[in-house]
Amino acid sequence: MSSIPAELKYSAEHEWISSAEAEGVVRIGITDFAQDALGEVVYVEHPEVGATVAAGDVVGEVESTKSVSDIFAPVAGEITAVNEELDDKPQVINSDPYGAGWLFEVKLADASGIDDLLSAEDYTQQVG
Repeated sequence: MSSIPAELKYSAEHEWISSAEAEGVVRIGITDFAQDALGEVVYVEHPEVGATVAAGDVVGEVESTKSVSDIFAPVAGEITAVNEELDDKPQVINSDPYGAGWLFEVKLADASGIDDLLSAEDYTQQVG
C-alpha cells in the first residue's frame, strides 16, 4: 500500500499539498501512489517561476520510463519556486516523493482553495 501522510492534502490528480506557511506558500509534489504508477522518473518539466496559475491548470510534466504524466496545479496562485535539484536527480521523486522529491511551491491566491482538496482519508478511499 502507498504511503499517504495524514498532515497533507491531496488532489484527485495525485498531487499532495503541504499546509500553508505564514506567507501563504504551499509545497506541492506527486503522491507515492503516482510515482509508483509512473515507474522510474527520468525527467521533470517545471512550471515557470512567477507564473500565475488556476486550480486545475497543467503546469508541467513528469516523464518516466513508462509514460509522461501532466502535473496539475491543485490550487490557484503564483509559482514561487521549483525544485531545481530534480533537473539532475529526477529519480528522487521515486525515493522520497513527500520530501526531497517535491515539485514546486505556490503562493496561494486564496487560502480557502485548500479546503476543496482531499484529506488523507478521502485520498486513501480514492486510490483503494
